[in-house]
Amino acid sequence: MPAERVGRVVAWLLAGLLALLLAGCAGLPKEVARTPSEAFTGTEGTPLGRIAWAGAPDRAQSGFRLLPMPAYSMHARLELARRAQRSIDIQYYLVQNDETGRYLLRTLRDAADRGVRVRVLIDDLYTAGSDRLLVALAAHPNVEVRLFNPFPAGRARLSTRLAASLFDIDRVHRRMHNKLFVADNAMAVVGGRNIANEYFMRDAGSNFIDIDTLVTGAVVPRLSSLFDMYWNSPFVYPVESLAPPDAPARELRQRFEEMTMDAAIWAPQTPIERDLLGYRALGEDLDEDALQLTWARAEAYADTPHKALGPRELRPKVAADAPEGVLFNVRRVVRAAEREAMVTTPYLIPGRGGMESVRLLRERGVRFTLVTNSLAATDESLVHLGYRRYRPELLALGVELYELSPKRVEQTQRFGVFGSASGRLHGKSAVVDGKVVFLGSLNFDPRSDLHNTELGLFVYSPQIAAQLTSLIGLITMDAAYHLRLGPRGDIEWVSPSTDGGPDHVLHEEPETDFGSRLKLELFAPLVPENLL
Repeated sequence: MPAERVGRVVAWLLAGLLALLLAGCAGLPKEVARTPSEAFTGTEGTPLGRIAWAGAPDRAQSGFRLLPMPAYSMHARLELARRAQRSIDIQYYLVQNDETGRYLLRTLRDAADRGVRVRVLIDDLYTAGSDRLLVALAAHPNVEVRLFNPFPAGRARLSTRLAASLFDIDRVHRRMHNKLFVADNAMAVVGGRNIANEYFMRDAGSNFIDIDTLVTGAVVPRLSSLFDMYWNSPFVYPVESLAPPDAPARELRQRFEEMTMDAAIWAPQTPIERDLLGYRALGEDLDEDALQLTWARAEAYADTPHKALGPRELRPKVAADAPEGVLFNVRRVVRAAEREAMVTTPYLIPGRGGMESVRLLRERGVRFTLVTNSLAATDESLVHLGYRRYRPELLALGVELYELSPKRVEQTQRFGVFGSASGRLHGKSAVVDGKVVFLGSLNFDPRSDLHNTELGLFVYSPQIAAQLTSLIGLITMDAAYHLRLGPRGDIEWVSPSTDGGPDHVLHEEPETDFGSRLKLELFAPLVPENLL
Protein backbone atom coordinates (compact mmCIF):
# COMPACT_ATOMS: atom_id res chain seq x y z
CA MET A 1 0.00 0.00 0.00
CA PRO A 2 1.50 3.40 -0.99
CA ALA A 3 2.56 5.61 1.91
CA GLU A 4 0.06 8.37 1.10
CA ARG A 5 -2.76 5.83 1.04
CA VAL A 6 -1.69 4.48 4.42
CA GLY A 7 -1.71 8.04 5.70
CA ARG A 8 -5.27 8.57 4.49
CA VAL A 9 -6.44 5.36 6.12
CA VAL A 10 -4.82 6.33 9.43
CA ALA A 11 -6.35 9.78 9.21
CA TRP A 12 -9.81 8.33 8.65
CA LEU A 13 -9.37 5.93 11.56
CA LEU A 14 -8.29 8.75 13.84
CA ALA A 15 -11.19 10.89 12.67
CA GLY A 16 -13.57 8.02 13.37
CA LEU A 17 -12.15 7.49 16.86
CA LEU A 18 -12.39 11.21 17.57
CA ALA A 19 -15.97 11.23 16.37
CA LEU A 20 -16.80 8.31 18.65
CA LEU A 21 -15.32 10.20 21.59
CA LEU A 22 -17.34 13.25 20.63
CA ALA A 23 -20.47 11.14 20.48
CA GLY A 24 -20.31 10.66 24.20
CA CYS A 25 -20.31 14.36 25.02
CA ALA A 26 -21.67 16.26 22.03
CA GLY A 27 -25.05 17.89 22.41
CA LEU A 28 -27.07 20.57 20.72
CA PRO A 29 -26.49 24.10 22.04
CA LYS A 30 -28.69 25.26 24.92
CA GLU A 31 -30.45 28.58 25.42
CA VAL A 32 -30.38 29.40 21.73
CA ALA A 33 -31.88 32.74 20.74
CA ARG A 34 -34.48 32.27 18.02
CA THR A 35 -36.14 35.59 17.31
CA PRO A 36 -39.68 34.77 16.18
CA SER A 37 -40.84 36.17 12.86
CA GLU A 38 -43.79 35.70 10.55
CA ALA A 39 -44.57 36.19 6.89
CA PHE A 40 -45.35 39.76 5.89
CA THR A 41 -48.97 40.53 5.10
CA GLY A 42 -50.33 43.33 2.96
CA THR A 43 -47.97 42.56 0.06
CA GLU A 44 -50.68 42.98 -2.61
CA GLY A 45 -49.14 46.37 -3.42
CA THR A 46 -45.76 44.93 -4.41
CA PRO A 47 -45.14 44.26 -8.11
CA LEU A 48 -45.38 40.49 -7.56
CA GLY A 49 -48.51 40.95 -5.44
CA ARG A 50 -50.26 43.08 -8.06
CA ILE A 51 -49.47 40.63 -10.86
CA ALA A 52 -50.38 37.64 -8.71
CA TRP A 53 -53.94 38.86 -8.20
CA ALA A 54 -54.44 40.56 -11.56
CA GLY A 55 -56.22 37.69 -13.28
CA ALA A 56 -57.88 36.09 -10.27
CA PRO A 57 -61.60 35.33 -10.81
CA ASP A 58 -62.12 35.76 -7.04
CA ARG A 59 -60.13 35.88 -3.81
CA ALA A 60 -60.86 32.25 -2.93
CA GLN A 61 -58.92 30.77 -5.84
CA SER A 62 -55.24 30.22 -6.60
CA GLY A 63 -53.29 30.42 -9.84
CA PHE A 64 -51.01 27.66 -11.14
CA ARG A 65 -48.43 27.06 -13.84
CA LEU A 66 -46.72 23.67 -13.93
CA LEU A 67 -42.92 23.75 -14.26
CA PRO A 68 -41.80 20.39 -15.70
CA MET A 69 -38.63 21.64 -17.40
CA PRO A 70 -35.57 22.16 -15.19
CA ALA A 71 -34.42 25.41 -16.80
CA TYR A 72 -37.88 26.98 -16.49
CA SER A 73 -38.20 25.86 -12.88
CA MET A 74 -34.87 27.39 -11.83
CA HIS A 75 -35.62 30.51 -13.88
CA ALA A 76 -38.90 30.94 -11.97
CA ARG A 77 -37.12 30.88 -8.61
CA LEU A 78 -34.47 33.32 -9.76
CA GLU A 79 -37.01 35.74 -11.23
CA LEU A 80 -39.05 35.71 -8.03
CA ALA A 81 -35.90 36.40 -6.01
CA ARG A 82 -34.83 39.21 -8.32
CA ARG A 83 -38.25 40.91 -8.27
CA ALA A 84 -39.18 40.45 -4.60
CA GLN A 85 -39.42 43.70 -2.64
CA ARG A 86 -40.26 42.65 0.91
CA SER A 87 -39.46 39.02 1.67
CA ILE A 88 -38.12 35.69 0.43
CA ASP A 89 -38.64 32.49 2.40
CA ILE A 90 -37.03 29.24 1.25
CA GLN A 91 -37.29 25.80 2.87
CA TYR A 92 -35.43 22.82 1.41
CA TYR A 93 -34.23 19.37 2.32
CA LEU A 94 -31.10 20.01 0.25
CA VAL A 95 -29.33 23.17 -0.87
CA GLN A 96 -26.15 21.75 -2.29
CA ASN A 97 -22.85 23.60 -2.14
CA ASP A 98 -22.44 23.35 -5.92
CA GLU A 99 -22.87 25.83 -8.77
CA THR A 100 -26.67 25.73 -8.62
CA GLY A 101 -26.79 26.11 -4.85
CA ARG A 102 -24.21 28.88 -4.72
CA TYR A 103 -25.85 30.79 -7.57
CA LEU A 104 -29.23 30.74 -5.83
CA LEU A 105 -27.69 31.81 -2.50
CA ARG A 106 -25.88 34.60 -4.30
CA THR A 107 -29.17 35.75 -5.81
CA LEU A 108 -30.72 35.75 -2.33
CA ARG A 109 -27.78 37.82 -1.09
CA ASP A 110 -28.43 40.35 -3.83
CA ALA A 111 -32.08 40.58 -2.76
CA ALA A 112 -31.04 41.13 0.85
CA ASP A 113 -28.72 43.93 -0.25
CA ARG A 114 -31.81 45.61 -1.77
CA GLY A 115 -33.50 45.49 1.63
CA VAL A 116 -35.51 42.29 1.15
CA ARG A 117 -35.84 40.12 4.26
CA VAL A 118 -34.46 36.67 3.45
CA ARG A 119 -35.13 33.61 5.61
CA VAL A 120 -33.31 30.41 4.63
CA LEU A 121 -34.32 27.12 6.28
CA ILE A 122 -32.39 23.98 5.32
CA ASP A 123 -32.42 20.47 6.69
CA ASP A 124 -28.98 19.79 8.17
CA LEU A 125 -28.38 16.30 6.77
CA TYR A 126 -26.47 17.39 3.65
CA THR A 127 -24.89 20.64 4.81
CA ALA A 128 -21.58 18.96 5.75
CA GLY A 129 -18.74 21.22 4.68
CA SER A 130 -21.10 24.16 4.05
CA ASP A 131 -20.93 25.88 7.44
CA ARG A 132 -18.46 28.55 6.26
CA LEU A 133 -20.65 29.35 3.25
CA LEU A 134 -23.87 29.56 5.25
CA VAL A 135 -22.33 31.58 8.08
CA ALA A 136 -20.93 33.99 5.50
CA LEU A 137 -24.37 34.34 3.92
CA ALA A 138 -25.95 34.97 7.33
CA ALA A 139 -23.45 37.79 7.94
CA HIS A 140 -25.35 39.95 5.44
CA PRO A 141 -27.98 42.36 6.76
CA ASN A 142 -31.55 41.12 6.25
CA VAL A 143 -30.48 37.44 6.01
CA GLU A 144 -31.15 34.68 8.54
CA VAL A 145 -30.11 31.06 8.04
CA ARG A 146 -31.51 28.28 10.21
CA LEU A 147 -30.91 24.52 10.14
CA PHE A 148 -33.48 21.85 10.96
CA ASN A 149 -32.51 19.04 13.35
CA PRO A 150 -28.76 19.73 13.23
CA PHE A 151 -25.75 17.59 14.03
CA PRO A 152 -23.85 19.03 17.01
CA ALA A 153 -20.37 17.71 16.19
CA GLY A 154 -18.15 16.39 13.41
CA ARG A 155 -19.77 18.89 11.10
CA ALA A 156 -17.14 18.91 8.34
CA ARG A 157 -18.16 15.52 6.89
CA LEU A 158 -21.32 13.44 6.84
CA SER A 159 -19.37 10.40 8.06
CA THR A 160 -18.03 12.18 11.14
CA ARG A 161 -21.43 13.77 11.80
CA LEU A 162 -23.06 10.35 11.87
CA ALA A 163 -20.25 8.84 13.93
CA ALA A 164 -20.54 11.65 16.47
CA SER A 165 -24.27 11.00 16.75
CA LEU A 166 -24.19 7.21 17.14
CA PHE A 167 -26.03 7.44 20.44
CA ASP A 168 -28.58 9.86 19.01
CA ILE A 169 -29.55 8.04 15.81
CA ASP A 170 -33.24 8.03 16.69
CA ARG A 171 -33.15 11.81 16.41
CA VAL A 172 -30.76 12.50 13.55
CA HIS A 173 -32.34 10.08 11.07
CA ARG A 174 -35.57 12.14 11.15
CA ARG A 175 -35.44 14.85 8.52
CA MET A 176 -37.33 17.81 7.05
CA HIS A 177 -38.04 16.81 3.44
CA ASN A 178 -40.16 19.88 2.55
CA LYS A 179 -39.50 22.01 -0.55
CA LEU A 180 -40.86 25.57 -0.71
CA PHE A 181 -39.93 28.97 -2.17
CA VAL A 182 -42.10 32.02 -1.39
CA ALA A 183 -41.55 35.60 -2.59
CA ASP A 184 -43.38 38.58 -1.04
CA ASN A 185 -46.03 36.18 0.32
CA ALA A 186 -47.49 36.56 -3.17
CA MET A 187 -45.93 33.89 -5.40
CA ALA A 188 -44.43 30.52 -4.57
CA VAL A 189 -42.78 27.48 -6.15
CA VAL A 190 -43.81 24.09 -4.75
CA GLY A 191 -42.86 20.61 -5.90
CA GLY A 192 -40.23 17.91 -5.73
CA ARG A 193 -37.00 19.66 -6.68
CA ASN A 194 -34.21 20.33 -4.22
CA ILE A 195 -31.54 22.92 -5.02
CA ALA A 196 -28.60 21.11 -6.63
CA ASN A 197 -27.11 20.60 -10.09
CA GLU A 198 -28.81 17.26 -10.68
CA TYR A 199 -32.30 18.77 -10.31
CA PHE A 200 -31.67 21.32 -13.05
CA MET A 201 -29.91 19.27 -15.74
CA ARG A 202 -26.42 20.46 -14.79
CA ASP A 203 -24.83 17.28 -13.43
CA ALA A 204 -22.44 15.17 -15.49
CA GLY A 205 -23.42 11.87 -13.84
CA SER A 206 -27.20 11.81 -13.39
CA ASN A 207 -30.13 14.20 -13.59
CA PHE A 208 -33.68 14.03 -12.31
CA ILE A 209 -37.03 14.26 -14.07
CA ASP A 210 -39.18 16.23 -11.66
CA ILE A 211 -42.17 18.57 -11.46
CA ASP A 212 -42.78 21.89 -9.69
CA THR A 213 -45.55 24.44 -9.95
CA LEU A 214 -45.71 28.20 -9.71
CA VAL A 215 -48.44 29.22 -7.25
CA THR A 216 -50.24 32.53 -6.72
CA GLY A 217 -53.44 33.60 -5.02
CA ALA A 218 -55.34 32.36 -2.00
CA VAL A 219 -53.17 29.38 -1.03
CA VAL A 220 -49.88 31.31 -0.85
CA PRO A 221 -50.50 32.81 2.63
CA ARG A 222 -51.28 29.27 3.79
CA LEU A 223 -47.90 28.11 2.44
CA SER A 224 -46.21 30.99 4.25
CA SER A 225 -47.90 30.01 7.51
CA LEU A 226 -46.59 26.46 7.09
CA PHE A 227 -43.10 27.89 6.61
CA ASP A 228 -43.52 29.97 9.78
CA MET A 229 -44.53 26.85 11.71
CA TYR A 230 -41.10 25.39 10.98
CA TRP A 231 -39.12 28.62 11.21
CA ASN A 232 -40.33 29.30 14.74
CA SER A 233 -40.16 25.71 15.97
CA PRO A 234 -37.68 24.61 18.67
CA PHE A 235 -36.15 22.12 16.22
CA VAL A 236 -34.39 24.73 14.07
CA TYR A 237 -31.14 26.43 15.05
CA PRO A 238 -29.49 29.58 13.71
CA VAL A 239 -26.40 28.51 11.82
CA GLU A 240 -24.25 30.74 14.04
CA SER A 241 -25.22 28.69 17.10
CA LEU A 242 -23.65 25.61 15.50
CA ALA A 243 -20.73 27.23 13.70
CA PRO A 244 -19.82 30.49 15.47
CA PRO A 245 -18.47 33.17 13.10
CA ASP A 246 -14.66 33.23 13.00
CA ALA A 247 -14.28 36.74 11.56
CA PRO A 248 -15.99 40.15 11.60
CA ALA A 249 -19.16 40.44 9.52
CA ARG A 250 -17.43 42.53 6.83
CA GLU A 251 -14.80 39.82 6.28
CA LEU A 252 -17.47 37.12 6.24
CA ARG A 253 -19.37 38.98 3.54
CA GLN A 254 -16.21 39.23 1.47
CA ARG A 255 -15.66 35.51 2.02
CA PHE A 256 -19.15 34.82 0.68
CA GLU A 257 -18.39 36.86 -2.43
CA GLU A 258 -15.22 34.85 -3.03
CA MET A 259 -16.86 31.49 -2.33
CA THR A 260 -19.69 32.12 -4.80
CA MET A 261 -17.81 33.93 -7.58
CA ASP A 262 -17.51 30.74 -9.64
CA ALA A 263 -21.30 30.37 -9.59
CA ALA A 264 -21.74 33.93 -10.84
CA ILE A 265 -19.52 33.11 -13.80
CA TRP A 266 -21.33 29.78 -14.35
CA ALA A 267 -24.88 31.32 -14.33
CA PRO A 268 -27.82 29.17 -15.46
CA GLN A 269 -29.09 29.81 -18.94
CA THR A 270 -32.32 31.75 -19.44
CA PRO A 271 -34.89 29.68 -21.36
CA ILE A 272 -35.52 31.12 -24.82
CA GLU A 273 -38.16 28.74 -26.17
CA ARG A 274 -41.48 27.49 -24.84
CA ASP A 275 -41.64 24.57 -22.45
CA LEU A 276 -43.49 21.26 -22.85
CA LEU A 277 -46.80 22.93 -21.97
CA GLY A 278 -46.29 25.92 -24.25
CA TYR A 279 -45.40 28.45 -21.56
CA ARG A 280 -42.81 31.17 -21.99
CA ALA A 281 -40.12 31.79 -19.39
CA LEU A 282 -41.70 33.41 -16.35
CA GLY A 283 -39.58 36.56 -16.67
CA GLU A 284 -41.16 37.37 -20.04
CA ASP A 285 -44.66 37.31 -18.55
CA LEU A 286 -43.61 39.32 -15.51
CA ASP A 287 -42.07 41.95 -17.78
CA GLU A 288 -45.51 42.35 -19.37
CA ASP A 289 -47.35 42.35 -16.00
CA ALA A 290 -49.51 39.43 -17.15
CA LEU A 291 -49.24 35.81 -16.09
CA GLN A 292 -50.70 32.89 -17.98
CA LEU A 293 -52.19 30.83 -15.15
CA THR A 294 -54.89 28.26 -14.48
CA TRP A 295 -57.10 29.29 -11.56
CA ALA A 296 -58.59 26.74 -9.18
CA ARG A 297 -59.37 25.88 -5.59
CA ALA A 298 -56.38 24.50 -3.70
CA GLU A 299 -55.32 23.19 -0.29
CA ALA A 300 -51.84 23.00 1.25
CA TYR A 301 -50.68 20.73 4.06
CA ALA A 302 -47.43 20.12 5.89
CA ASP A 303 -46.59 17.63 8.59
CA THR A 304 -46.00 19.29 11.92
CA PRO A 305 -42.30 19.35 12.92
CA HIS A 306 -43.37 17.32 15.96
CA LYS A 307 -44.04 14.38 13.63
CA ALA A 308 -40.29 13.94 13.38
CA LEU A 309 -38.90 15.39 16.58
CA GLY A 310 -41.56 15.98 19.20
CA PRO A 311 -41.86 13.92 22.38
CA ARG A 312 -42.83 10.37 21.55
CA GLU A 313 -46.25 10.76 23.12
CA LEU A 314 -46.97 13.70 20.79
CA ARG A 315 -45.89 11.92 17.61
CA PRO A 316 -48.68 10.16 15.72
CA LYS A 317 -48.27 6.42 16.21
CA VAL A 318 -49.07 6.07 12.53
CA ALA A 319 -48.26 9.19 10.55
CA ALA A 320 -51.08 8.45 8.11
CA ASP A 321 -53.55 9.01 10.95
CA ALA A 322 -52.55 12.67 11.48
CA PRO A 323 -55.33 14.71 9.77
CA GLU A 324 -53.05 17.70 9.22
CA GLY A 325 -50.42 15.49 7.62
CA VAL A 326 -49.62 15.11 3.95
CA LEU A 327 -49.92 11.32 3.68
CA PHE A 328 -53.33 11.33 5.39
CA ASN A 329 -54.65 13.75 2.79
CA VAL A 330 -53.04 11.96 -0.16
CA ARG A 331 -54.71 8.73 0.92
CA ARG A 332 -58.00 10.56 1.49
CA VAL A 333 -57.97 11.96 -2.04
CA VAL A 334 -56.68 8.83 -3.79
CA ARG A 335 -59.05 6.46 -1.99
CA ALA A 336 -61.97 8.64 -3.09
CA ALA A 337 -61.18 7.92 -6.76
CA GLU A 338 -64.16 6.72 -8.78
CA ARG A 339 -62.58 6.04 -12.18
CA GLU A 340 -58.81 6.43 -12.24
CA ALA A 341 -55.81 7.20 -10.04
CA MET A 342 -52.32 7.84 -11.38
CA VAL A 343 -49.29 8.15 -9.07
CA THR A 344 -45.62 8.93 -9.74
CA THR A 345 -42.94 8.46 -7.11
CA PRO A 346 -39.19 7.82 -7.30
CA TYR A 347 -39.20 5.61 -4.20
CA LEU A 348 -42.09 3.19 -3.89
CA ILE A 349 -42.67 0.87 -0.94
CA PRO A 350 -46.46 0.67 -0.59
CA GLY A 351 -46.53 -1.01 2.81
CA ARG A 352 -49.72 -2.30 4.39
CA GLY A 353 -51.56 1.02 4.10
CA GLY A 354 -50.61 1.56 0.49
CA MET A 355 -51.61 -1.96 -0.54
CA GLU A 356 -54.92 -1.53 1.26
CA SER A 357 -55.56 1.58 -0.83
CA VAL A 358 -54.72 -0.29 -4.03
CA ARG A 359 -56.98 -3.22 -3.17
CA LEU A 360 -59.89 -0.95 -2.25
CA LEU A 361 -59.62 0.90 -5.55
CA ARG A 362 -59.20 -2.18 -7.69
CA GLU A 363 -62.17 -3.88 -6.00
CA ARG A 364 -64.26 -0.89 -7.13
CA GLY A 365 -62.90 -1.17 -10.66
CA VAL A 366 -60.77 1.96 -10.44
CA ARG A 367 -57.90 2.02 -12.90
CA PHE A 368 -54.63 2.45 -11.00
CA THR A 369 -51.33 3.49 -12.60
CA LEU A 370 -47.98 3.63 -10.79
CA VAL A 371 -44.82 5.13 -12.31
CA THR A 372 -41.51 4.72 -10.49
CA ASN A 373 -37.81 4.10 -11.10
CA SER A 374 -36.33 0.90 -12.43
CA LEU A 375 -33.32 -0.59 -10.70
CA ALA A 376 -31.15 0.97 -13.41
CA ALA A 377 -32.67 4.41 -12.79
CA THR A 378 -32.87 4.54 -9.00
CA ASP A 379 -30.26 6.22 -6.84
CA GLU A 380 -31.46 4.19 -3.84
CA SER A 381 -30.97 0.53 -4.72
CA LEU A 382 -31.83 -0.60 -1.19
CA VAL A 383 -35.24 1.07 -1.49
CA HIS A 384 -35.69 -0.92 -4.69
CA LEU A 385 -35.38 -4.04 -2.53
CA GLY A 386 -38.44 -3.01 -0.56
CA TYR A 387 -40.37 -2.08 -3.69
CA ARG A 388 -39.71 -5.24 -5.66
CA ARG A 389 -41.32 -7.36 -2.93
CA TYR A 390 -44.65 -5.74 -3.87
CA ARG A 391 -44.37 -5.92 -7.67
CA PRO A 392 -46.01 -9.36 -8.16
CA GLU A 393 -48.99 -8.49 -5.97
CA LEU A 394 -49.42 -5.07 -7.58
CA LEU A 395 -49.46 -6.64 -11.04
CA ALA A 396 -51.78 -9.44 -9.91
CA LEU A 397 -54.23 -6.79 -8.69
CA GLY A 398 -54.24 -5.25 -12.17
CA VAL A 399 -52.13 -2.18 -11.42
CA GLU A 400 -50.55 -0.63 -14.51
CA LEU A 401 -46.93 -0.46 -13.41
CA TYR A 402 -44.20 1.47 -15.21
CA GLU A 403 -40.47 1.80 -14.45
CA LEU A 404 -38.30 4.56 -15.86
CA SER A 405 -35.64 3.51 -18.37
CA PRO A 406 -32.47 5.65 -18.41
CA LYS A 407 -31.74 4.63 -22.02
CA ARG A 408 -35.21 5.55 -23.24
CA VAL A 409 -35.04 8.89 -21.37
CA GLU A 410 -31.83 9.69 -23.22
CA GLN A 411 -33.38 8.74 -26.56
CA THR A 412 -36.58 10.79 -26.18
CA GLN A 413 -34.89 14.06 -25.05
CA ARG A 414 -38.33 15.45 -24.24
CA PHE A 415 -37.26 16.28 -20.70
CA GLY A 416 -33.93 17.78 -21.72
CA VAL A 417 -30.66 16.63 -23.27
CA PHE A 418 -29.14 14.19 -20.79
CA GLY A 419 -26.07 13.40 -22.92
CA SER A 420 -23.92 10.87 -21.07
CA ALA A 421 -25.80 11.49 -17.80
CA SER A 422 -28.47 9.02 -16.72
CA GLY A 423 -32.09 10.06 -16.24
CA ARG A 424 -33.92 9.37 -12.99
CA LEU A 425 -37.47 10.02 -11.86
CA HIS A 426 -37.84 12.31 -8.85
CA GLY A 427 -41.34 13.75 -9.27
CA LYS A 428 -43.95 13.02 -6.61
CA SER A 429 -47.47 13.48 -7.93
CA ALA A 430 -50.96 12.04 -8.22
CA VAL A 431 -53.91 12.65 -10.54
CA VAL A 432 -57.34 11.44 -9.44
CA ASP A 433 -60.36 11.15 -11.76
CA GLY A 434 -58.89 13.75 -14.09
CA LYS A 435 -59.82 16.58 -11.73
CA VAL A 436 -57.64 16.51 -8.58
CA VAL A 437 -53.84 16.86 -8.55
CA PHE A 438 -51.31 16.31 -5.78
CA LEU A 439 -47.82 17.80 -6.00
CA GLY A 440 -45.27 17.90 -3.23
CA SER A 441 -42.32 16.31 -1.47
CA LEU A 442 -43.94 13.05 -0.32
CA ASN A 443 -42.46 9.74 -1.44
CA PHE A 444 -44.65 6.67 -1.10
CA ASP A 445 -42.35 4.82 1.29
CA PRO A 446 -41.98 4.23 5.06
CA ARG A 447 -39.48 7.05 5.52
CA SER A 448 -41.91 9.70 4.28
CA ASP A 449 -44.69 7.99 6.20
CA LEU A 450 -43.03 7.68 9.59
CA HIS A 451 -39.81 9.68 9.89
CA ASN A 452 -39.63 12.68 7.55
CA THR A 453 -41.77 15.79 7.43
CA GLU A 454 -43.37 16.61 4.08
CA LEU A 455 -45.23 19.36 2.23
CA GLY A 456 -48.08 18.82 -0.21
CA LEU A 457 -50.38 20.83 -2.45
CA PHE A 458 -53.80 19.67 -3.71
CA VAL A 459 -55.23 21.41 -6.77
CA TYR A 460 -58.85 20.86 -7.81
CA SER A 461 -58.57 21.59 -11.52
CA PRO A 462 -59.41 19.47 -14.59
CA GLN A 463 -57.04 21.66 -16.63
CA ILE A 464 -54.03 21.09 -14.36
CA ALA A 465 -54.98 17.41 -14.11
CA ALA A 466 -55.00 17.13 -17.91
CA GLN A 467 -51.59 18.83 -18.16
CA LEU A 468 -50.01 16.57 -15.55
CA THR A 469 -51.61 13.49 -17.12
CA SER A 470 -50.06 14.42 -20.47
CA LEU A 471 -46.64 14.86 -18.86
CA ILE A 472 -46.89 11.48 -17.13
CA GLY A 473 -48.02 10.03 -20.46
CA LEU A 474 -44.79 11.21 -22.07
CA ILE A 475 -42.92 9.12 -19.49
CA THR A 476 -45.03 5.99 -19.84
CA MET A 477 -45.03 6.10 -23.65
CA ASP A 478 -41.50 7.24 -24.40
CA ALA A 479 -39.29 6.70 -21.36
CA ALA A 480 -40.43 3.69 -19.34
CA TYR A 481 -40.88 -0.07 -19.31
CA HIS A 482 -44.39 -1.44 -18.88
CA LEU A 483 -44.34 -4.36 -16.45
CA ARG A 484 -46.56 -7.43 -16.67
CA LEU A 485 -46.77 -10.95 -15.31
CA GLY A 486 -45.56 -13.64 -17.66
CA PRO A 487 -47.26 -17.02 -18.24
CA ARG A 488 -45.40 -18.57 -15.31
CA GLY A 489 -45.96 -15.65 -12.97
CA ASP A 490 -42.56 -14.10 -13.54
CA ILE A 491 -42.19 -10.39 -14.24
CA GLU A 492 -41.63 -9.15 -17.79
CA TRP A 493 -40.43 -5.68 -18.80
CA VAL A 494 -41.94 -4.52 -22.09
CA SER A 495 -40.78 -1.64 -24.25
CA PRO A 496 -42.39 -0.75 -27.60
CA SER A 497 -40.41 -1.42 -30.74
CA THR A 498 -39.08 1.67 -32.49
CA ASP A 499 -39.13 0.06 -35.96
CA GLY A 500 -42.70 -1.19 -36.12
CA GLY A 501 -41.81 -4.74 -35.13
CA PRO A 502 -42.95 -6.65 -32.06
CA ASP A 503 -42.43 -5.21 -28.60
CA HIS A 504 -39.17 -5.98 -26.81
CA VAL A 505 -39.69 -8.21 -23.77
CA LEU A 506 -37.05 -8.63 -21.06
CA HIS A 507 -37.09 -11.16 -18.22
CA GLU A 508 -34.64 -9.62 -15.77
CA GLU A 509 -34.01 -6.14 -14.37
CA PRO A 510 -33.28 -4.13 -17.56
CA GLU A 511 -30.14 -2.09 -18.13
CA THR A 512 -28.34 -3.72 -15.19
CA ASP A 513 -25.40 -6.11 -15.00
CA PHE A 514 -25.06 -9.40 -13.17
CA GLY A 515 -22.92 -7.87 -10.42
CA SER A 516 -25.47 -5.23 -9.42
CA ARG A 517 -28.28 -7.77 -9.40
CA LEU A 518 -26.21 -10.22 -7.33
CA LYS A 519 -25.35 -7.52 -4.79
CA LEU A 520 -29.03 -6.76 -4.39
CA GLU A 521 -29.82 -10.43 -3.82
CA LEU A 522 -27.18 -10.64 -1.09
CA PHE A 523 -28.61 -7.61 0.72
CA ALA A 524 -32.26 -8.66 0.33
CA PRO A 525 -32.55 -10.81 3.50
CA LEU A 526 -30.66 -8.26 5.63
CA VAL A 527 -32.61 -5.05 5.14
CA PRO A 528 -35.84 -4.54 7.17
CA GLU A 529 -38.49 -2.64 5.25
CA ASN A 530 -39.08 -0.11 8.03
CA LEU A 531 -35.47 1.10 7.74
CA LEU A 532 -35.68 1.87 4.01
